[in-house]
Formats: sequence, structure tokens, C-alpha cells
Amino acid sequence: METKMDGSLSSKELASIEDEEELNKMLDTATDFEERRMIRAALRDLLKKKREKREQERGSRQQDLGKTDQSSMNQQPTTHKSQQSPSSSTSSNTTSGRASTAVASSQKCPSAAPNAKNVKQMLLDWCRAKTEPYEGVDIQNFSSSWKDGIAFCALVHRFFPEAFEYSILNPNKPRDNFQLAFSTAEKMAGCPPLLDAEDLVRMQEPDWKCVYTYIQEFYRCLVEKGLVKTKKRP
Repeated sequence: METKMDGSLSSKELASIEDEEELNKMLDTATDFEERRMIRAALRDLLKKKREKREQERGSRQQDLGKTDQSSMNQQPTTHKSQQSPSSSTSSNTTSGRASTAVASSQKCPSAAPNAKNVKQMLLDWCRAKTEPYEGVDIQNFSSSWKDGIAFCALVHRFFPEAFEYSILNPNKPRDNFQLAFSTAEKMAGCPPLLDAEDLVRMQEPDWKCVYTYIQEFYRCLVEKGLVKTKKRP
């Protein structure tokens, strides 16, 4: 599977591309099934390489930090003891602020209209297609598929790959993932934060109507910015 007769790139040439944005653009414009499959494979490999590189760097940094901490402990036995109290008042203020935000966000989830079935399925298929190259993402619905925040991050990252490093995200930190996805979508796409991270982590599974409403709004913001080339809006 080297050079192709139609002029499209071979798997080796695709593997040499290290720019996610370039691969994403190629995937958006490709029409041949085999070519799209090769581009998706190249995207997955690139994300995997970045994640492995990050893990190696993190491991070496932790080793260096451990050595530094050991030497500083030998030199300064008892120093930092009473500097942790100011954060307690800050955290209480933050908690009360988040509680009011969570209440407000829970009121922003309208009930889905009965005639929205086709639109809902179309939007779900769109989310699935856009996040297909991303490892750890399997969108089957608007509820449980989004509960760790990774799907939100993958969808936002697909359109704004330079905004954050997807390969270092941790599915065991849903709060961080929600906050990252929503803040990036607001900053880069102008999408209002209709969902609240604190509210979502308290639920066993996100309310599908809330997730559906947010994704619909994100889609519309992308259309307005010309980042989604379609005349049909969910």
C-alpha cells in the first residue's frame, strides 16, 4: 500500500504527517472510503504517539522532582506548615458559587420536542463521525457516552486541535475534562456554558436532554463560524 495511482497519499506518507489539524482537514475533504480509513488510522497513531511521549516526559519529570524533594527535605526539615489555611476560605466561596451555577444550569435543559427524533439521530451520527479517530470515545447516546467528559473533549479538540493536548486527558478525572471542554468551546467557538461540571459529576449519568441541547448549541456556533460545511442544521 505505497504510492497510489490517483495521486492520494500512501499510508507511509500519512504516517509521516505530525500535524493533527492537517490530518483533520484531509479527513474532512476525502471522499474515497479507503483513503478516509487510512487517514483515520494515521490520526489514531499520531494521538497514540503523543500520549506515549507525554507519559515518558511525565515519568522523567516525576523522577527529577522526587530527587529535588529528597534533597530539599534533607536541607530544610520543618518549614512549610501553616500556609494552607487561606485556601479553605477560597474553596468555601467557590463551592457556594458553584452550587448556584449548578441550580441555574439544571434549569436550562428543555424537554425535547417529539418531532426532533430525526434531528437528534442526525446530531448523534455527526458526533460519532467527528470523534471516530479518538481513542477512548464510543458515542452511542447523549447520556452515558458523555459521563467521563472525554467525548466532549474529543469533539471540541476535533475543531480546535491546538487548544489543548488530547493525549494527556484522564477519563478518571471527569470534572477536569468537563471544565476543559466547556471553557475551550466558549473561548474558541463562542458556545455558552449551558452545562456545569459540578452538576454533571454529581449525576450517575448526564441528563440526555441537557447534553443534546449543549451539543446542538455547539454545532450551531460552529456553523456560524463556518467550521461546519453543511446547510442542514440540527
